[in-house]
Amino acid sequence: MNDWKDRLNVVYSTNPDFKYETEKEDEPDTLPKEKQLLRISLDKRNRKGKAVTLITGFVGTNDDLEDLGKLLKVKCGVGGSAKDGEIIIQGDFRNKVLELLQKEGYAKARII
Repeated sequence: MNDWKDRLNVVYSTNPDFKYETEKEDEPDTLPKEKQLLRISLDKRNRKGKAVTLITGFVGTNDDLEDLGKLLKVKCGVGGSAKDGEIIIQGDFRNKVLELLQKEGYAKARII
């Protein structure tokens, strides 16, 4: 595996015990579904007047966030994205998203 792109600040070292600095962010462990405090809101800012449903408050790995985002996008039949701890669903689907999240076991999800 080529990990040379991940190395920071050092091109080459002759020291056999040298450990390269790598930029790895520790992802938080994903909280159980019943402990997730998800907030569902409608957001129109910086979106050229288009409304999106914004789900915030997810604590966990990016993979789990993307899986949840994909599930919501498929069930709502629209596009969106999942990154930086937020899930964006195109359009106003607050009630449907709340219903879907509660069916999935996210008991503390609420609309703000």
